[in-house]
Amino acid sequence: MESNVKISLREKLAYGAGDFASSMFWKLFSMFLLFFYTDVFGISAATVGTMFLVTRIWDAVNDPVMGVICDRTRSRWGKFRPYLLYLAIPFALIGVLTFTNPGLSGTAKVVYAYVTYTLMMMVYTGVNVPYASLMAVMTSNIGERTSLASWRLIGAFSGGLFVTLTANYLVEYFGANSSGGVDYGKGYQWAITVFGILAATLLILTFLGTRERLEPPKEAQSSLKEDIRNLLRNGPWFILLGAAIFNNIFNTLRDGTTLYYFKYFIQDQSLALFGESYDFSHGALASAYLSVWVGTNIIGVIIAKPLATRFGKKRTFFYSILLSSLLSIAFYFLQADQLVAIFALNILIGISAGIVMPLLWAMYADIADYSEWKNGKRSTGLIFSSSSMSQKFGWTIGGALTGWILSFLGFEANVAQTDVAIQGIRLMISVLAGVAGIIAALFVRSYKLDESTMEQIQKDLKIMRK
Repeated sequence: MESNVKISLREKLAYGAGDFASSMFWKLFSMFLLFFYTDVFGISAATVGTMFLVTRIWDAVNDPVMGVICDRTRSRWGKFRPYLLYLAIPFALIGVLTFTNPGLSGTAKVVYAYVTYTLMMMVYTGVNVPYASLMAVMTSNIGERTSLASWRLIGAFSGGLFVTLTANYLVEYFGANSSGGVDYGKGYQWAITVFGILAATLLILTFLGTRERLEPPKEAQSSLKEDIRNLLRNGPWFILLGAAIFNNIFNTLRDGTTLYYFKYFIQDQSLALFGESYDFSHGALASAYLSVWVGTNIIGVIIAKPLATRFGKKRTFFYSILLSSLLSIAFYFLQADQLVAIFALNILIGISAGIVMPLLWAMYADIADYSEWKNGKRSTGLIFSSSSMSQKFGWTIGGALTGWILSFLGFEANVAQTDVAIQGIRLMISVLAGVAGIIAALFVRSYKLDESTMEQIQKDLKIMRK
């Protein structure tokens, strides 16, 4: 069993390509979907917020079920890789339908949004749970897992960066009409089609370019009841789940509010650069801001491994999320004409927030090892399903809060906003996001699986597996 193998650069690139694919859609969900529903599709912010929350009732079951299915899958391609192949094309097609405005009205429009959004979250689970779990069975080498997590996040943030750099421009390009205006419904549909084709291709490449090496012995197979009982007794899993949910709320509040922040608070501006004055639309400024955010996230991902090697995953996670949270709170005090300061602070928050993500995935792999060490059962798919569940719960809570708060403050799409609504938008992108990040830091502070503990667990597991 090739458990401690070094992973080649080619295989790491193939693994990272998978998250480039899924993260393109995730950025579209977290940054554009709420805005699409309110300002293009034409349903209220409160309705969208409620939809985000209600559909999570099914996802609360859907994610663990997918994990259990993966754990019990037997194929010549392994437990997890087959789903990347089978669901690549449905992933793309349902994504296009989610961002399609079929011209319905009233209740039919809301029903269409519920159905397509629910299907999108289901197929996202079907791809993301096996993809996340795959890392834990490619190698048991702790350093290689951290490296794989970093490559995964480089792929993820690169996919996100690709979206922020191109989405608005593709929407305007495909939606352009003969009168000089933009049909945003048509623009979104065709832009998502481009992203969908690319995503399906990359998921298939991930399937072809990776290998599963860790296979639990036959006597380690367990019943669903045993798996769930062991999971509920896994203290580190609960702690990391809480940290992940609030970290995702932090990111979602910042991501989901950005388009509103620039459209209604920053607005169109003229900037003096190198002695010349340039006019920038709020859309162009938002695209630049989001691209800087994702680009600096990538810097954080790159420096995560050396920081974790020097200081440990837990300490690096704690101080990074705490720093990004405090800087986010400071963001509230910047005014609309302080664009340089807004972008500068965005860079610092982006780097510190980016450090967290590869550590999170590497820590899930450690928890799978801890489960095998403590109970004799890995339940890799079930444990990693919590990563998808926490991601979607965090995004759901953040998205629902954004929709409800906008509605409570009297937000109406495509009109000038009241001072109260503007204040709410500013609070969501800064203070409320920062509070969520601080809660995540408090969770991870009580996490027990530090480096010395994991080294001992790995030694014991080598003996147990023999």
